[in-house]
Amino acid sequence: MNRRDFLSKAGISAAAVAAATTVNAPAVMAQKKFRWKMVTTWPPKLPVLQEGCERLAKRIDELSDGRLKIQVFAGGELVPPLESFEAVSSGTVEVGSGAAYYWAGKEAASQWFAAVPFGLNAQGMAAWFHGGDGLKLWEETYAPFNLVPRPGGSTGVQMGGWFNKKIESIDDYKGIKMRIPGLGGKVVSKAGGTVVLLPGGEIFTSLERGVIDATEWVGPLHDLRMGFYQAAKFYYYPGWHEPGTYLEYFFNKTAYESLPKDLQHIVDSVCMENEHWALTQFDAQNGAALQKLLNEHKVEMIKFPDTVLSALRKLAEEVLEEEAAKSPMAKKVNESFKNFQKVVGSWGSISEQAYYNSILPKV
Repeated sequence: MNRRDFLSKAGISAAAVAAATTVNAPAVMAQKKFRWKMVTTWPPKLPVLQEGCERLAKRIDELSDGRLKIQVFAGGELVPPLESFEAVSSGTVEVGSGAAYYWAGKEAASQWFAAVPFGLNAQGMAAWFHGGDGLKLWEETYAPFNLVPRPGGSTGVQMGGWFNKKIESIDDYKGIKMRIPGLGGKVVSKAGGTVVLLPGGEIFTSLERGVIDATEWVGPLHDLRMGFYQAAKFYYYPGWHEPGTYLEYFFNKTAYESLPKDLQHIVDSVCMENEHWALTQFDAQNGAALQKLLNEHKVEMIKFPDTVLSALRKLAEEVLEEEAAKSPMAKKVNESFKNFQKVVGSWGSISEQAYYNSILPKV
């Protein structure tokens, strides 16, 4: 049976088919296209962090067939790094990237979505966001600012920082000027230090010129690139202040909700894809960078004394309660975090912790 006979028997005229084709083709061609701008807190071309933002934009462009294109600006290229939150909130641009503890002045609760001293590691944070109510609470926290947050991946456990004096007791923090954000910074302040909040691009110069005495940043991969070994003597670990620091993407809520549902799903899916990608990059590259710092640049790496870690932990508990009391949202988020950490920790102590203690080589 030829096509004309088939259409005739089916009661469908060739003209009807042609008309349907004529209507549908332009409908596809007429799909609305979106052009967005993204600002970040990261220096240009910074591996994983700024690189991840470029990757996000590229993948969204690919998966949307060009319907949503995002132009990415590093910190300071369009707005100052620490003004990214306000730029996206106001709708000046549609997307931002940073770490939620940068916005503690906006809402104290934001700090828990980046890093909690002696808190959850990367795996635990991911579990809280996607298996618990962490992401739901994050969305609730950002909603008053016309923002939609999405987890952007974790650095894993960070290093403790670069110091120009040894930390042999908790008293050695007294008077020290340190670049350290978030809840960890408040712990250092409680220990007697002076906290300085600087974007990444300003840290090296400040450390080199003595504006600050110490800094934390991320870990070996980025610390090597930033050249901190040229400006500080001692490299401390572990990163008690940031045991599983999470990055973030945040979208202007009005802009996000203006997208068709399929584009919203693409945005969400690529954020989760990047979330996985970021941690794999840190895990894959930090080890080689650490060996280069130790073997080529002869960095002196020191573990924080147990007595110092114990004292810092007590101070951290005080800080968490003080910060939680600053707003109803912070109290709500802190309670969720504490309860989730108890559940995850009881399992982790007989799974991950026991396993790694038995197989990890000595540095």
